[in-house]
Amino acid sequence: MTRLLAFFLAIMVFAPFSPAQAQTDDEGIDDAGFYRFLNDVRVEAIKKGIRPETVDLAFQDAKPIRKVVRHDRSQSEFKLTFDIYRNRVISPTNIRVGKAKAREYDDLLTQIENRYGVQRRFILAIWGMETRYGAITGDIPLVPAIATLAYDKRRSAFFKEQLMATLKMLDRGYIDIDSMKGSWAGAMGQPQFIPTSYLAYAADFDGDGKRDIWRNEGDVFASIANYLAKHGWDNKTTWGRQVRLPKGFSRTDFAAIARTSGSGCRAMRANITEAKSLAQWQAMGVRNLDGSALPTGRTDLTAWLVLPDGSDSLSASNPTAFLAYGNYKAILGYNCAHLYAATVGLLADAIAE
Repeated sequence: MTRLLAFFLAIMVFAPFSPAQAQTDDEGIDDAGFYRFLNDVRVEAIKKGIRPETVDLAFQDAKPIRKVVRHDRSQSEFKLTFDIYRNRVISPTNIRVGKAKAREYDDLLTQIENRYGVQRRFILAIWGMETRYGAITGDIPLVPAIATLAYDKRRSAFFKEQLMATLKMLDRGYIDIDSMKGSWAGAMGQPQFIPTSYLAYAADFDGDGKRDIWRNEGDVFASIANYLAKHGWDNKTTWGRQVRLPKGFSRTDFAAIARTSGSGCRAMRANITEAKSLAQWQAMGVRNLDGSALPTGRTDLTAWLVLPDGSDSLSASNPTAFLAYGNYKAILGYNCAHLYAATVGLLADAIAE
């Protein structure tokens, strides 16, 4: 089959509706427009060196999946309170399973700690958060899911980049199309990497020539550790601690020290303060949750004050607050939400107890 013939067949496959038949639904998806979008992506992908047969195979059964758009607009990290979110994840079962996995993979985790410099409790906590320790990895076909989100206007550029990365993964033989399934947002495997994260951070721990984040626990743990290490992880410190604020600490007080600029994802500029030393926080009246003094002996350690429920929560009698260290920022690199990062830290602490 010539490339020209393949192209015209692709148009027939990807654009079965005429413009007159096109209808835009509540999610803003016009089927005919979606298939035209895939045609444009096909042309761009081939120009970037992806084989035409790879793109044709990936797109041959692709149809818009409308439920992924609904999910994208109602993510739990941005809808729930911290207490509800934390209690859904840090359950007695998840803590018990995390401890059991730590024992089961003790030797493997020791090797990974030594190679990447990331403590095992954080690897286990992220594994537990993302897929309940590999038990729930998602069964949504990723190509149509990511293509739908790329076509949607809300985060089109981001998901188009993910779609191109997905095609690269298929073209390089990292995974076959039938196995490429995951979450509605395009996250894959036991660590739930999005395609660009897979290309950048997935690790081949056992040296078998594959980066198997679907079935190989060594590659799974190494990939999580590599991700955190590449985002600045320091194994000489922990993630942070839950704290008690001084009586009368108000929204005005928080606003006076709030962080509004600087590097990092959006969570690093919302509901978080500028960094201060532990001695400075101690002088301002911040204490450990049990009322004891902060560990001010580490003069080189600075922390941000984080309010996962926002400054409005300061009107409550016991607002949830954390002092977060540099490793917290690395966790935010994995998922840019304070609810997520603080819960990872608390689950890691619970697994290590």
